[in-house]
Amino acid sequence: MSQRARVAIVGYGNIGRAAVDAVQEAPDMELAGIVRRNPADRSGIDAAIPVAGDVSELGPVDVALLCVPTRQVPDTAVQYLSKGIHTVDSYDIHGELVEVRRRLDDVGRAHGTVAILSAGWDPGTNSMVRAILKLMAPRGITYPYCGPGMSMGHTVAVKVIPGVKDALSLTVPLGQGLHRRMVYVELETGADFETVKRRILEDPYFRNDDTRVIQVPAVRDLLDVGHGVHIERRGVSGRTHNQRFMYDIRINNPALTSQVMVAAARAALRQKPGAYTLLEVPIIDCLPGDRDELLRRLV
Repeated sequence: MSQRARVAIVGYGNIGRAAVDAVQEAPDMELAGIVRRNPADRSGIDAAIPVAGDVSELGPVDVALLCVPTRQVPDTAVQYLSKGIHTVDSYDIHGELVEVRRRLDDVGRAHGTVAILSAGWDPGTNSMVRAILKLMAPRGITYPYCGPGMSMGHTVAVKVIPGVKDALSLTVPLGQGLHRRMVYVELETGADFETVKRRILEDPYFRNDDTRVIQVPAVRDLLDVGHGVHIERRGVSGRTHNQRFMYDIRINNPALTSQVMVAAARAALRQKPGAYTLLEVPIIDCLPGDRDELLRRLV
């Protein structure tokens, strides 16, 4: 890229706020501005950063980082791709990911744009790690242990349930790749806890997991955006057994998610039109700098 890419941030929740920092720190990008439902609300936003209700108000935009709730991602991505703007999101409903990719692939090809979806850390960089470990040991078992920590996607899914004033969903590892969802809810006045609990347990985000729903007086007192993952694979390389690989990180969830999205935005400008998961994107395309120099330093 000979010029800095102009990047818009769509949505200004936890990830959107962290994305501002990530874009401003990228040497090959500039922040075009923020798109949010209420552009008059500039609380916590630097006065120099444009805020708009529509991306058309920000001038030319190369890539939009879709920092919106996961269930809004597909329709929002279609809207931006159709305008000629590449998109990056952190869509995290694993079971629906392939179908969303197919839909966005059709739109991207039709409009000459690129969508990179599920560009967070899980799915996202953890998907890449799982693939690398399987490459190293084709036969074996991978055990992913996520948490303990706040799941932003699951938390947002609970917050939109009628009667919920605030919510927090924590992922707690149980071992052997199994997890429990601890969901803490603060209810609106007059809301029925059993009704709210039933809706949470029936939601696709939770219905296949061991989920515990707990009513609390104030979710804010429990909030911590820290998270982590430990991925371990034991398997066979060729015919040699007892191969063991481990990957372990402890993170600030929004900060890492937004940083991966910024790297994917860079890669979006280097792909042919269509839709991709992060697993399908060459790692080197996510890095700033001259390709040959990167090869000299990293290979």
